[in-house]
Amino acid sequence: MASVPFDQLQGYIWMNGEFLRWGDAKVHVLTHGLHYASAVFEGERAYGGEIFKLNEHNERLHESARILGFDIPYSVAEINEACRQLLAKQGFEDAYVRPIAWRGSESMGVSAQNNRINLSIAIWQWPSYFDPAQKLKGIRLDIAEYRRPDPRTAPSKSKAAGLYMICTISKHAAEAKGYADAMMLDWRGQVAEATGANIFFVKDGVIHTPIPDCFLDGITRRTVIDLAKRRGYEVIERVIMPEELEGFEQCFLTGTAAEVTPVAEIGPYRFTVGDVATNLMHDYMAEVQPKRAAAE
Repeated sequence: MASVPFDQLQGYIWMNGEFLRWGDAKVHVLTHGLHYASAVFEGERAYGGEIFKLNEHNERLHESARILGFDIPYSVAEINEACRQLLAKQGFEDAYVRPIAWRGSESMGVSAQNNRINLSIAIWQWPSYFDPAQKLKGIRLDIAEYRRPDPRTAPSKSKAAGLYMICTISKHAAEAKGYADAMMLDWRGQVAEATGANIFFVKDGVIHTPIPDCFLDGITRRTVIDLAKRRGYEVIERVIMPEELEGFEQCFLTGTAAEVTPVAEIGPYRFTVGDVATNLMHDYMAEVQPKRAAAE
């Protein structure tokens, strides 16, 4: 599937209340969202025919739009139902779900208050975000040049398309050097996150993770914190400076696409794929696939 361009996949896309053939779901080149990044999106996953934390994701989609100054013309409940219907229409059990809302092409310019707000949902089969063999032994991260911005300069609590520009640049730069991804600092020089996932560290059995004050407090992040506490692990959310990485024993990423992914290396720092990371990797899969876990 990876060799097929995304605009040539088969099936249907839900767009503004209709199911369109995949190749017919198009926007104009002068769409405001393309030129000015007035778009918000979600990344969701279906396991065994059910979309994990669907309502929570689509509530965040609405909130992201509100932060960018527009209202999505479909309720959270309507978006939930459209996602479920599309998943069934695509015939998938395990899949990635991508709702996106954006300002249309009615006018062009920075100000576009009267442009139509569009909503589309696409669902496709997307296995592990990272190479499975690499994931089991721990992925390698570079340290990104770009930093997460000060919340006073960007809508950091919104899952907005424009915020991912520096993520793409940083991930491309890391891959060019043979890494799987990059860890980003924030504007203060503190550890923030990877380019599309939150980050955790382990020392002496205690889990440490940065405070999400200038990046998304991920839904997977919160789920994994809950799973860790259920196991009796202590979780500390705090400021983490890059020089502290030398003292941590384990590291892992969390995200809808990444799920729980152990990290073996960040720049000059090395980590083991230990029991905390692997336990939480298994716990997360059991959480998102309860029917399969029960069957096993």
